[in-house]
Amino acid sequence: MQRLRDLNGLGPKSEAMLIEAGIDSIKTLRALGAIRAFIQVKETSLNKPSLNLLYALVGALEGAHWLTIAQSQKSELIMQLEGYDELKKIFEAEGIELKG
Repeated sequence: MQRLRDLNGLGPKSEAMLIEAGIDSIKTLRALGAIRAFIQVKETSLNKPSLNLLYALVGALEGAHWLTIAQSQKSELIMQLEGYDELKKIFEAEGIELKG
């Protein structure tokens, strides 16, 4: 069985943060996608992840190096995260909990 750390760009530290956030398999990571997985880690981890984890997650799922992702998709990924944060604020104002 392949471990999360076996994916390109993910190591033991990234794997530990993902598992701590309830993402314990590649299947779960693929189902969530990089953005939702990053948000779930961000919201549950004691050690707040940097954007490098997001780039690594995208790279792991796409089979690319995280530096390539950071250079080519950085703006798009940051806009997606900001959009999620805005949506979360709107839902919270309405008393609705938005989960990653």
